[in-house]
Amino acid sequence: MAKLIPAAERILRARDLIQQARDLPVPAELGLNDLHYIAQVKDLLRQAKDLVKFISMTPTATAEMKAEVKAIYEEIDQADREILHPSH
Repeated sequence: MAKLIPAAERILRARDLIQQARDLPVPAELGLNDLHYIAQVKDLLRQAKDLVKFISMTPTATAEMKAEVKAIYEEIDQADREILHPSH
């Protein structure tokens, strides 16, 4: 059976994944048109989202945790825009 990860740990891991997506080097040859690069960024952001998506639905989630989850979703959206759509 899978080990349960506490919500606080999930939030930290999600933020780490977002940072990993930001830190990925843009390929020199194709730049932002490199499909492998785009897939890596999208995968890291998806993993971050998956880590926190059920936290706010748990009965033990506090208002602070729900606010953290909302902030994570906003960070994910912002990271996606900044990394993959820098001109917008």
